[in-house]
Amino acid sequence: MSLSVIVISRNNEATIRRCLESVAWADEIVVVDSGSTDRTLDICRGLGVPVHQTPDFPGHGPQKNRALDRATHEWVFSLDSDEWVTPELRSEIERAMASPGDKVAFMMPRRSSFCGRFMRHSGWWPDYVTRLFRRGAARFSEDHTHDRLIVTGPRGRLRQPVMHEAVTDLDQMLAKINMYSTTSAAMFHRDGRRASLATALLHGGWAFVRTYFLRLGFLDGREGFMLAVINAENSYYRYVKLMLLSERSREQ
Repeated sequence: MSLSVIVISRNNEATIRRCLESVAWADEIVVVDSGSTDRTLDICRGLGVPVHQTPDFPGHGPQKNRALDRATHEWVFSLDSDEWVTPELRSEIERAMASPGDKVAFMMPRRSSFCGRFMRHSGWWPDYVTRLFRRGAARFSEDHTHDRLIVTGPRGRLRQPVMHEAVTDLDQMLAKINMYSTTSAAMFHRDGRRASLATALLHGGWAFVRTYFLRLGFLDGREGFMLAVINAENSYYRYVKLMLLSERSREQ
């Protein structure tokens, strides 16, 4: 069975080498870049991986579909630029492709690190994601930020995790909060949703309770508390921004 690995990138010089080297065994690696200005392109080309550049970035889902359209092999594995595949996961992927049965796609757990700590609770583990699929059996949703893979057919489950360096420091996390809350608020606004300050406070408080208590974030130590606060901030800012968007649209 042959495998294409697809990766989208933009200014990922800190993580792209580890990502690509972990799947160097694949039959094909497709990288689609949306305007990197750091060493990302040089690193890819230095590893012998061709890069396809796009003049725009329509969102994570549409951009991944662009990469998928360039894949040529029977099976496809989608990998984010801050993720990597272990030798154990590689072996399980190869076994799944060799004997898939009636499965057209496979999900696997994702082990993510937050400020240097691999989280075991807080809603971050096991965090199953579908990444391996037959070409033609799945497409990515059109969501700008939190895309998902839409699969036509039965899915199986792998045991070995894909590794993920989600957050290296708080500056990076705060930048993500600002980006995610802005794009989510805009999407909610397009869908006709409305919010008030009370809505923002309730959603923010619930995000903290869900992460820290219901999802056992307190067992992840100080990083679990930090993540619960960040999730609360993200939810709060999302609905505050939606509230302000709604007010501005009524004034126009």
